[in-house]
Amino acid sequence: MVRRLAVCGTVLGALSLALPGAAAAGGFATVGLSSLPDGTAPGAAWNVRLTILQHGRTPLDELRPVIRLRREGGGATREVVAVPAGPPGVYRARVVFPSAGRWRYEVRDGFSLTHQFAPVRIGGPGPAAAPAPDPPARRGDVGAALAAALAAGVAAAALTAAAAARRRPAPTPAAAPR
Repeated sequence: MVRRLAVCGTVLGALSLALPGAAAAGGFATVGLSSLPDGTAPGAAWNVRLTILQHGRTPLDELRPVIRLRREGGGATREVVAVPAGPPGVYRARVVFPSAGRWRYEVRDGFSLTHQFAPVRIGGPGPAAAPAPDPPARRGDVGAALAAALAAGVAAAALTAAAAARRRPAPTPAAAPR
């Protein structure tokens, strides 16, 4: 009985570690931009290429990435669909900011995430903005799932060991040698 309980506990612990990893498999993509729009004149085109890679390595084809523009302080919002540019995982878009000011832009990669970038100034002087990293909460999803699975596995192993120790019969005295 004790052995069966230990085997069940081991199997449950292994499953608790494996299932969250399988559920999160294939879960994210990275987006690289060929240029930044900072300083683009209002009404002028920002011609940009997006490189979308699964796990930052494998080019992703057959996606419909969308660039969304939002003027800071409210007002205009625009969306531009990027189209395949030829090489696998590369898409192009012709983006036009309708007016001067500070704009936020983000890319829905068409696979799993929306990637947010630092605000830019359109039609005026201003320091060049580097792309902001993806929000940590989104990047941490896989890590959080793995951490939770590890904690569940450790808890399952501890419970199994405690139950097995409680059910172990008292040791019988060994017979003295004759």
